Amino acid sequence: MAKVKETKDLTVEEKLKALFELQMVDSKVDDIKRLRGELPLEVQDLEDEIEGLQTRVQNYEDDVVKLDQSIGSKKNEIKDAQALIKKYTEQQNNVRNNREFDSLSKEIEYQTLEIELCEKRIKEYTTQIEEKNGIISESKETLEDRTGDLDTKKGELDSITSETRKEEEGLEKKSLEIQELIEDRLKNAYIRIRNNARNGLAVVSVERDACGGCFNKIPPQRQLDVRSRKKIIVCEYCGRILVDPDMKDEFK
Repeated sequence: MAKVKETKDLTVEEKLKALFELQMVDSKVDDIKRLRGELPLEVQDLEDEIEGLQTRVQNYEDDVVKLDQSIGSKKNEIKDAQALIKKYTEQQNNVRNNREFDSLSKEIEYQTLEIELCEKRIKEYTTQIEEKNGIISESKETLEDRTGDLDTKKGELDSITSETRKEEEGLEKKSLEIQELIEDRLKNAYIRIRNNARNGLAVVSVERDACGGCFNKIPPQRQLDVRSRKKIIVCEYCGRILVDPDMKDEFK
């Protein structure tokens, strides 16, 4: 690739060459990223989904623990109520009048109702546990599937990345080196145009009398200005920086 001087010594032609070389380097980085395709996003989506499933499972498991504790508490309440019923029943055998007997009968009736209520709550909690365990089971199956998918996608991504990492790092380093040689005004314009272009092309050559980016026709006089390499010419339609098509041969 062509070497360029320090920024302050660059002629217009050298600025154009630096911009064109920068575009070629950045386009190669784009190609590498396209090779990875949607894999990075797919990996991120799977990681987010797995994290959500793990949180879901943990929350339901915590709910089951609390419900189990509630069942244990209700069983203890039943034992306490049964003990009171036994106590009140024994006391009824030693009452002195009907009023005491009736009072104890009401206590026995109250404790019996408490037992029935506790048993009802235990059934409700048991049903909830079964439902939550079902959701936990389904979520764990989904989690296992997604984890398998993630391992596969990560393997594919790691394989592609390992093959291209050295080249990509070298290209990114070269891109930064070239950017240091380009004045801020041009560099910022290049970055802005590149960010707005779907194909990442900020610098294009004139091909078949048309802009190599948007393919709109370039007037003959403007093409002569581009070939002269004496000033920075941009496409009046898309704003891309135009360069002489022969410049490609100079970077082979």
